[in-house]
Amino acid sequence: MIQSELPTLTADHECENKGTCEGACGGCPSAARSSTIAISDAPQDGLLPAPEHVLSTLERDGSRRWLHPKLAMGRFWQSRRVVAYCLMAVFVAVPHLRLNSKPLLLLDIAAFEFTVLGFTFLPTDTLALALFLLTIFVTIVLVTAMVGRAWCGWACPQTVYTEFLFRPIDRFFEGTASRGGKPKRKQSGWRVIARIAVYVVLSMFLAHTFLAYFVGVDKLSQWVRSSPIHHPAAFLVMSGTTAAMLFDFLYFREQMCTLACPYGRFQSVLLDSSSLLVGFDHERGEPRGNGRRGSTQDFDKGDCLDCKQCVTVCPMGIDIRDGLQMECINCTQCMDACDSVMRRVGRPTGLIRYGSQNSFAGKPSHFVRTRPLIYLAILGVLLSGLTLVVSAKSGFDARIIRGRGATFSVERGMSVANNFSLRLVNRTKTEQRYELTLSNPALDLEIVDPLDLQLPAGESGLAPLIVRFDTALTRPDGNEPVQLTVRDRDGRTKTLRFRVLGPR
Repeated sequence: MIQSELPTLTADHECENKGTCEGACGGCPSAARSSTIAISDAPQDGLLPAPEHVLSTLERDGSRRWLHPKLAMGRFWQSRRVVAYCLMAVFVAVPHLRLNSKPLLLLDIAAFEFTVLGFTFLPTDTLALALFLLTIFVTIVLVTAMVGRAWCGWACPQTVYTEFLFRPIDRFFEGTASRGGKPKRKQSGWRVIARIAVYVVLSMFLAHTFLAYFVGVDKLSQWVRSSPIHHPAAFLVMSGTTAAMLFDFLYFREQMCTLACPYGRFQSVLLDSSSLLVGFDHERGEPRGNGRRGSTQDFDKGDCLDCKQCVTVCPMGIDIRDGLQMECINCTQCMDACDSVMRRVGRPTGLIRYGSQNSFAGKPSHFVRTRPLIYLAILGVLLSGLTLVVSAKSGFDARIIRGRGATFSVERGMSVANNFSLRLVNRTKTEQRYELTLSNPALDLEIVDPLDLQLPAGESGLAPLIVRFDTALTRPDGNEPVQLTVRDRDGRTKTLRFRVLGPR
């Protein structure tokens, strides 16, 4: 036992002399005893003791805390299940759908082509692609500011497949179907093997579906029917994706949300005091009861029974009563569990409910506020710009680029020559040849290489051009406006306006 040379009265010390002593507490035996206890309870190595769970998935000794959440099949769970199965069906169906004879969504990285809603983004569409990505980002920010982490709890593939596909498989083989929780006995060998086999089959199916978003269903079906020797790179990609999904859904699971996904860490920046989230009503629930109702000593308790049902059903292993936490994905399982308990004890539901930090603190919560309005204005500007850029696209792109070096050259003192390059991008799925027509018949257009005006499907090219004209055509300021009409084989046209330069 370590004794203090100058014992001091601790904050929680109650003096045995009831304040009757006239001297300092230095010689008081009660104070010395309190100081001795306080010092003896302190950690001898100078480190604070670790909490029961360092993280929701990490025990005090550093080992993995495996979660076996129970199942609360309330009205929110029923709604989430419908949404989850609809999203699974959409994920499988989208690669097979087409719009305007193009895939609804195809991210062909090898060909540098992204097809979204029937429109193809080429490498030259930097502005359109940037606006599209910014639109997605601002939409996520706006949705988070309004309804919190609704994406995480209702639509994120990690949550959807873990909670409504793979955990039900676990419960089936563990014998805890329709209730969840930790199995009462260890799984037999054949159950473990069968469970892993089902995981492998489902992961392979999801990996092939995921791969279809990048290569298309037609090419994928050819690969499936042929030997992997003929497409080793694609086979390795599929195998790697299958292995990654097995690792995620079989082992990593909820740690993807807490350790790998950055969205949870960003939520504190994106949320405000009026954002919608899942929370515990401390004013109504505290102080917590002892798990039962009806006795006289419980009249001064809050509505929370401290039954910990909200903790046992949480797929992230947290206690929602501890306040807003990074690990919370707003899955509403704690809401369903708490509502069920409140109905059984005859208390109003909603002790754990959707609300904002302001509403739980008894302050007014505003749906219309400055930050979301700013996000909405930015989103409107981005959508308008994206619509304008996309609508300006047609079957091909054409752009005039002035040649390097001298702006013009005088040939034999009679004519002036300007060098240009015509950038062409064929956006169609067929080979195209282009015809060029100048608006002023007095101008002579020379195409250096006529083959540059013939482009395969989806290709781009640079055609060198020379525009010649008589010196008498030039204006006093030395330049002449010109229009160049470009027409493809299907009759689509574009008019390019530029100026030719000559001597003053």
